[in-house]
Amino acid sequence: MRLPGRLSAAIEVLTDVETRKRPVSEALKAWGLNNRFAGAGDRAAIGNLVYDALRRRSSHAALMGSDTPRALVLAVAVRDWNEDPAALSESFATDNHAPAPLTEEELERAVGQLPDGTPGHILADFPEWLTPSLERAFGDNWIAEGQDMSGRPSLDLRVNTLKSSRERVMKSLARFNPAETKFSPNGVTMPAGPRDARTPNVTTDEGYLKGWFEVQDQGSQLVAGLANAKPGEQVLDLCAGAGGKTLALAAVMGNKGQIFAYDSDRNRLAPIYDRLKRNGARNVQVRAPQPDALEDLVGKMDRVVIDAPCTGTGTWRRRPDTKWKLTPELLAQRVGEQAAILADAARYLKPGGTLVYITCSILPEENDDQVVAFIKANPDFASVNPAELWQSAFGTAFPADTETEQGGIALTPRLTGTDGFYINALRRSA
Repeated sequence: MRLPGRLSAAIEVLTDVETRKRPVSEALKAWGLNNRFAGAGDRAAIGNLVYDALRRRSSHAALMGSDTPRALVLAVAVRDWNEDPAALSESFATDNHAPAPLTEEELERAVGQLPDGTPGHILADFPEWLTPSLERAFGDNWIAEGQDMSGRPSLDLRVNTLKSSRERVMKSLARFNPAETKFSPNGVTMPAGPRDARTPNVTTDEGYLKGWFEVQDQGSQLVAGLANAKPGEQVLDLCAGAGGKTLALAAVMGNKGQIFAYDSDRNRLAPIYDRLKRNGARNVQVRAPQPDALEDLVGKMDRVVIDAPCTGTGTWRRRPDTKWKLTPELLAQRVGEQAAILADAARYLKPGGTLVYITCSILPEENDDQVVAFIKANPDFASVNPAELWQSAFGTAFPADTETEQGGIALTPRLTGTDGFYINALRRSA
């Protein structure tokens, strides 16, 4: 397929997403099944167009004067892919699979600039109602944070030190030109390419099949490391999900001690069994959700890790469609769930133990605010100094501007080149 046909397909996929209210991944899969003539390169390019359109939906729509799928995709072609709009329109006229040629207004708007006085939430490409939250979280940098959250993410891998080394993994993946991550001591990264660049399919690599590495954003690797679990400890991973951080904890602990992996949702937990086997993680005991599943652990844990359910605002680069679906009601629901999980988690800790609170959110309501409320209700807890926590976990300099007002650590694309994550380690008095 040539570019005009790919643009037309992207418009079709976005229209499907809008009219049927289904996830982008499902719409792209359905398009591929219905158009089997399209090769892997075509599908990757169409996916890039769709995701780029959603990442900067607000500013694209403002520039084009419309938020229709056509307007958004044309804006991507010109603003993000640097296509000349006049030449693009001419190519449409000679391609049977192309959209209709650009109108005079579209040609004029596509090469324009957003005017002075454009509202900040449009420049930052996120819903207007979140402006007070983002201003509170990032101060004068809130627009820059939003803009960096609207870019493409890298593909990051965590080397499984139970089975391999970073040098060995990088050699195995040399054809993809991997590089070492900036902060994670066991991370490998492949930066996102421009335009129709394909993301490497590393899950078919020999190293992945042998358990040498896992696909995991560097930010997720860092918060798992900052949980600071030690060999020999008793650790409860209370919201284990598919086990990404559980596996990282097992590696950090060198398979020594015990990790109890639990999740209230059996479906989320299901993949963990195969992943544990492939990774060679032998110090993990999976606890399936059932009445009293964790009662024997009350008061015995050295560390309780909560990878809390959240809005996922830190993953907007990877799931930009969720950015525009988020509502105040959903945020309030997540905040309530987080408070309940924090309250429950505390009872599993022994005196002197540490409660590790993690979210993939950039919103203060889910992060510092939760810690403030928890400490108010549990005055025997206090936040571990972030710089000391970082030094203990990694032995390197603490990244600038990542400490929050309440003693947490906030990772973002602008600050650390990662997805958005928050962590606060709360130590119980002995």
